[in-house]
Amino acid sequence: MHIGKPTTPFRWHYKEQNKIDMKWLTLQMIKQQCRIEPDFTLEDDLLTGYGTSAENTILNHLNRTYYDLLEQYGAVPQDIINASMMLVDVWYQHRSPVEALSLSIVPYTFDILIKPYMKLASDYGQNKTQEYGKCKNL
Repeated sequence: MHIGKPTTPFRWHYKEQNKIDMKWLTLQMIKQQCRIEPDFTLEDDLLTGYGTSAENTILNHLNRTYYDLLEQYGAVPQDIINASMMLVDVWYQHRSPVEALSLSIVPYTFDILIKPYMKLASDYGQNKTQEYGKCKNL
């Protein structure tokens, strides 16, 4: 049994396959979230791919574009950044969609973080977003 670094490491060359870069996440943010040492670079391409996929997943889930978020909020809200990093961490820790010992979904916290920014079908043409948990008569 081989323990330690593999002799021929598998490298997934994300940048060669898809030139789309992350919009609001950085590799440094992802490594900090996943508790990966900054000098460990073997999986940087994989992490970049996860970061881009997390951003795209959230934008699709919100039914928005990156520029839509910038236009409405001036920057990507911190809740969305946190949800993106959570997704990357879950995908990094659980590389298969199903594990033998535990079946689980992305934590409920993810939904709570991004739900206020969802654009509903009824919002098109009105430029409104869904407002969850915000009391207007306090």
